[in-house]
Amino acid sequence: MRRTIFDLDVLRTFSTGMELGNFAKAAERLGRSTSAVSAQLKKLEEQAGTPIFRKAGRGLALTDAGETMLGYARRLLELNDEAAAAVNSVELEGWVRLGLQEDFGETLLPDVLGRFARAHPKVRIEARVVRNAELLERVTSGKLDLALAWSDGTLTAHCERIGEAPMRWIGPSEGQPAWQTASGEPMPLASLEAPCLLRSAATKALDEAGISWRLAFVSPSLGGLWAATAAGLGLTIRTPIGLPAKVRPLAPETIGLPDLPKLGLVLHRAEAEPQPAAARLAELVLQSVHGALREVLA
Repeated sequence: MRRTIFDLDVLRTFSTGMELGNFAKAAERLGRSTSAVSAQLKKLEEQAGTPIFRKAGRGLALTDAGETMLGYARRLLELNDEAAAAVNSVELEGWVRLGLQEDFGETLLPDVLGRFARAHPKVRIEARVVRNAELLERVTSGKLDLALAWSDGTLTAHCERIGEAPMRWIGPSEGQPAWQTASGEPMPLASLEAPCLLRSAATKALDEAGISWRLAFVSPSLGGLWAATAAGLGLTIRTPIGLPAKVRPLAPETIGLPDLPKLGLVLHRAEAEPQPAAARLAELVLQSVHGALREVLA
């Protein structure tokens, strides 16, 4: 049986092109010519022994084999980068302070901190899960090195816009939603305490659609919000990132609610050129967030 050893350089081109949605952009990011990228993709199909692309209009889409290959490519590149960081930065030391939204506390945080701790055991991490306003205050005052926050339009001195996540109406995973437009009653809204970006987006969308609403439940924490929503006390609005099993996104047209916009996500840094430990942790955060965004946008 022929033993296939995939070229990591080729896999990186493949993964980057799919992430950007365009292999011309991938060529530019990776500093290669488009002809070199085309040659790499041809090599990947030859190594795979099966087509990984199919024609889709004027562009290309992945075959079933291509989708499988993309998943493995990302995993191989992630492990390669983790190994390289561990070998090249064995002596990385220091203290990194990371802040992030509750939405990422149970999904992104364990993965990122676990990978970082394995590669850099001498670095101490202080992680803080808090609301947006506190994240921005702490990173601008130097109390945090990195802060992953929803975008409210505030741009700190050293921030990077990562992408956007769709906002969704959220209801209980079992049973009927807490409200239907045909009921004629004001929509019961479950929300975090003000100020809250998503609460503001929900009330604005409802007002513009001419739908009356009432605050049925207000919580200081995301855990309380999920409990109230799962119990049917009201509908809420979040992104699909980090949703627990007891709640689910609702199709707005099925219950008479308006469509919602997307919400930007930003990584704020306290310094233009962070210390090596903070810079490495930022890389892992960005990798994990891009993965989460790919899942919710798929």
